[in-house]
Amino acid sequence: MPIPEDVTGDEIDKDVRQELQSLPKTLAEDVAKNLVMVARLIDEDPERAYGYSKVALRLASRVAAVREAGGFAAYANQKYAEALAEFRAARRMTGGVELWPLMADCERGLGRPEKALDMAGASEVHKLDKAGQVEMRLVAAGARRDMGQLDAAIVTLQSPELASNSVQPWTARLRYAYADALLAAGRQGEAREWFAKAVEADKDGSTDASDRLAELDGVEFVDAFDESEGESDGSRDEQAPVDPEEGGKE
Repeated sequence: MPIPEDVTGDEIDKDVRQELQSLPKTLAEDVAKNLVMVARLIDEDPERAYGYSKVALRLASRVAAVREAGGFAAYANQKYAEALAEFRAARRMTGGVELWPLMADCERGLGRPEKALDMAGASEVHKLDKAGQVEMRLVAAGARRDMGQLDAAIVTLQSPELASNSVQPWTARLRYAYADALLAAGRQGEAREWFAKAVEADKDGSTDASDRLAELDGVEFVDAFDESEGESDGSRDEQAPVDPEEGGKE
């Protein structure tokens, strides 16, 4: 697959670069460039990122960082069996536990929520850092919901991290998951409260909490592009102004 000229391979993390030192110099450079492309594309174009990950795997399948990148790319494309295999391989190579929550979520994706719950109770969870433990809690709650256990999912998410007023990288997603579980259980008032809290913590728009909150408040969004089209083709002579005070009333 083509590599843009501005990609040198030097963009990769220093730890990954160190792993690649076990390869011949030219090969290491090629692998690094493909890993850069995986990282660059995985959010906006996961299918292309997957293609670059397969090239990297073909070149250096014995490098843990390459197996991990392959796992992330497969996961982004919902190829859960393949992602799980790559994450397991990376874990065998490094002995680390960082990928444990993702491995459990792959089990969910494969329709095995009971296995994900077993992993949530394993000793590996105690070795995770705080972010990893929160991620594992989210996966466990998702597994409970997969099994139709809404009340258990809600209880699973109740934690010191959820109750804390401190905003951490995981706060918005944790509050969002809690709000969503409450809403699924029919507890709309509480769900609205927690969607609002998720909005407060979601500074980079990683969730659609603001849209969910607006939906609960009965706010309807009008597509400005559609409105302008209607006016330009003469299909609408006049557009009545919208009173902002009316938008958020139930």
